[in-house]
Amino acid sequence: MGDSMPFRAICLTSALALTASAAAAEMNFNRIASFATPLNMAAGQDTMRETSAEIIAATADGMTLVYTDSPLGVLGRIDITDPRNPKPLGNIALEGEPTSVAIAGDFAITGVNTSESYTDPSGFLASINIADGTVTDSCDLGGQPDSVAIAKDGSFATVAIENERDEDLGDGRTGQLPAGFVVKIGLTSEGVLDCDTLQKIELTGLAEVSPEDPEPEFVDVNGLGEIIVTLQENNHMVVIGADGAVLNHFSAGAVDLNNIDTLDERGSLDFDKAQPARKREPDAVKWIDDAHFATANEGDMDGGSRGWTIFNKDGSVVYESGESFEHALIQIGHYPDKRSDSKGVEPESIEFARFGDTPYVFVGSERGSAVGVYDVSDLRAPVLKQILPSGVGPEGYVALPSRNLLVSANEKDLIEDKGPRAHVMLFELQDAAAQYPTLTSAGADELIGWGAISGMVAGPDGMIYAVNDSFYGFQPSIFKIDPSQTPARIVDVIRVHRANGQPAQKLDLEGITLDGEGGFWLASEGRTDRAIPHALYHVNSKGLIKSHKQEFGLPAELMAVEKRFGFEGITRVGDTLWMAVQREWKDDPKNHVKLVAYNTKTKEWGAVHYPKAEPAKGWVGLSEIVAHGDFVYVIERDNQIGADVVTKKIYRIPAADMVPAPLGGDLPVVSKEEVRDLIPDLQAFGGYVTDKVEGLAIFEDGSAYVSTDNDGVDDSSGETFFWGIGKL
Repeated sequence: MGDSMPFRAICLTSALALTASAAAAEMNFNRIASFATPLNMAAGQDTMRETSAEIIAATADGMTLVYTDSPLGVLGRIDITDPRNPKPLGNIALEGEPTSVAIAGDFAITGVNTSESYTDPSGFLASINIADGTVTDSCDLGGQPDSVAIAKDGSFATVAIENERDEDLGDGRTGQLPAGFVVKIGLTSEGVLDCDTLQKIELTGLAEVSPEDPEPEFVDVNGLGEIIVTLQENNHMVVIGADGAVLNHFSAGAVDLNNIDTLDERGSLDFDKAQPARKREPDAVKWIDDAHFATANEGDMDGGSRGWTIFNKDGSVVYESGESFEHALIQIGHYPDKRSDSKGVEPESIEFARFGDTPYVFVGSERGSAVGVYDVSDLRAPVLKQILPSGVGPEGYVALPSRNLLVSANEKDLIEDKGPRAHVMLFELQDAAAQYPTLTSAGADELIGWGAISGMVAGPDGMIYAVNDSFYGFQPSIFKIDPSQTPARIVDVIRVHRANGQPAQKLDLEGITLDGEGGFWLASEGRTDRAIPHALYHVNSKGLIKSHKQEFGLPAELMAVEKRFGFEGITRVGDTLWMAVQREWKDDPKNHVKLVAYNTKTKEWGAVHYPKAEPAKGWVGLSEIVAHGDFVYVIERDNQIGADVVTKKIYRIPAADMVPAPLGGDLPVVSKEEVRDLIPDLQAFGGYVTDKVEGLAIFEDGSAYVSTDNDGVDDSSGETFFWGIGKL
């Protein structure tokens, strides 16, 4: 059975203190800058190579960051003298793969892996002058290093020598030698390694799981000079005394998990499963004080309890988050459904620091791409204050209380997928409202998972209704959003289904509009290569497609020229539905797309042409259409991210121009007027500018709201931005 957990957090509505009043009345962390790791490459180097930011540390004055970059085999450096404008200081080349870094004085103490094979592991620990990149000393470690930590008094460094297993052998199980161990190495008063003091600390024979192969993962040192080390695959913890002797060791234990999603590649969010006695298998560990430490329970072979734990060094559990951390991520749209499998949001990183009088534990979710901020004033009852968007695949964090800063290192570089690059992100503790999340389902009557928000429409009830796209192909949904709250809140979900009660499949919902009778018209972007039809669907207020008569395929004139990028948005003007086609189809002039009309009474189809921008890079298309007053509004965007963005704009078209001509012939070209450039809005969130601005809703009084699509947290930061832009 799982551990007894008297202090386990289980309440969904109280787990995250994110009401508008709480956010405004307290200090909050907000993201203030991001730094793309390719910026550290030297002039003339190929910046299209994969790069990364994994483990990160800061100098004592908090002005310089140093991070490991495994793909390039370097240490990267960043000047954060002005934290809102981080500047590259360049990379330091290493003779191997950096695995971890800590800082002592003016030196980066760096573990470097030089292993030729799993059976012949090797590596060294180097002290590197941060200013000029010179290696001042190097100690052979006799194995493959992983985590590095430095004593609080700077007297020694300790390294977890993992000697990791080959996961392609023996069904990926432990029991592969040589065994790992821990080393201690003394440091001079300047922070230089003293290799003659190297002490090897054996860890074999301790754990119940593969006692011959401990695979130490992560180390940290408390104020007494004691080392805590995780044996992740062995689900075991070891406390090492200041003299290098093992003081205590114990199993990391197990947790009973309920209300979770355990099925991979489902395309739906169903939190109705359980995992009894799920092993914690912790990865990162940090001391909170000299008697207590916190673990991030990522999991490996047989476990991963989706949360984090506070232990006493005597082995007792002081606090267990259970599934509450994951539920909080679900509520803000950061649940990685297609990558969740058995380990959910995969907490991997953990950091502790005291800002003023408040002690915080920061818990990083690798797959959820976010970090939870916990007030641990009461170790038995931590309070989740915030969840911050942390970039794709956060691996390491460093807190700088003297500067009110938190920094994340995000290892995923999606250059091959034309996605965002790896980033380092900076957050500041401010006397200001929390900027993120901008949309949450916290407080709803049920646990509502959501993501991939696409088209939107404003309702007469003051609510906004939004659809998700084909990422959740087994769960097409309409989300009811209350924009009057901060953050905006999903208060209900309407599942789109057929008369048999089953979810309506083969839909890629990209647009929604009101039918004037309490129901909705939905636009589905087709993909004939996946048997998803280009179509319109009429549903009632409960999301029911009553019969095939409520499904409207495209006429032959359109299907003859169709391409993959179809309807993105739908709006209604009287009896006429207007749909924006995202990109050119086969018969469209260059940089012109169709706005397609369908009259629900006469059943007639028609269209006009819309002139879109010439793309500076990639492509430009439409992603939303909304009729309001004397105009029809569209979102025009490119498919670029970060520094490459050019077009993320709202334009309006005079309603008088929207006179459809018959399909198959020449189409009239409408005029357009720029209403708002959305790039400054997106930049204000402090990260890189995201790609998919896809939702626009306009109320009768002209108040408008915009939203982005987070791609279901798949090769994405998971960030959804939902914000008001005033009256149009």
